[in-house]
Amino acid sequence: QVQLVESGGGLVQPGGSLRLSCAASGSLFGFDPMGWYRQAPGKQRELVARKASNGSIDYAESVRGRFTISRDYPKNTVSLEMHSLKPEDTAVYVCYVAARDRNFIQRGYWGLGTQVTVSS
Repeated sequence: QVQLVESGGGLVQPGGSLRLSCAASGSLFGFDPMGWYRQAPGKQRELVARKASNGSIDYAESVRGRFTISRDYPKNTVSLEMHSLKPEDTAVYVCYVAARDRNFIQRGYWGLGTQVTVSS
């Protein structure tokens, strides 16, 4: 079955950087797209960044220019490089992927999340 393992979260000072990684496994047909969402206390979950196999990339307006998403297709991983971090970036960051199952049905899958805290 599809499994997602996230890593890289932690505590960082404003202006600092972190790199998140997500390793996916268990798909017969690969993953498309792969990306990251985040959810802060009292706020709805929002898309941070995602990348499709055709190269299409979407970023949240609030992170564009500061965050960079990348994929390693042979390893089925997606990473998020975060720079110039702000306190408002504090959230649980969750890996998201979509894949087709054995019945050719596309489904979405969520990781457990990794905490990112930006604070002095």
